[in-house]
Amino acid sequence: MPKPTFHLRVLIDEKAALGPGKADLLEGIRDTGSISAAGRRMRMSYRRAWQLIDALNTDFGAPVVDTATGGKGGGGAQLTPLGEEVLSRYRRIEAACAQAIAADVAALRKRLVR
Repeated sequence: MPKPTFHLRVLIDEKAALGPGKADLLEGIRDTGSISAAGRRMRMSYRRAWQLIDALNTDFGAPVVDTATGGKGGGGAQLTPLGEEVLSRYRRIEAACAQAIAADVAALRKRLVR
């Protein structure tokens, strides 16, 4: 049976939200060590990637990503412990939701006319 597909956006409060875009960006930074590479992987501009990281930093009151300035030795980025926690918690919430809706999604799929 196919895994339920959904887009989860968690509204943490009136101003702070965490969804698949921010989570995928954090995952990309973790995997590539680069904000620009993570953004490219998502077909997102560096500026937009930075805006999302800045929003997370503001929302959580501390950096979610550590950066090193580029240049001769190269730059880079990595998730802070807070960034790892934010990503991990979002993925756990996402997995719990997928499990919770699996039976209903399967029932709806059976009702599709194809």
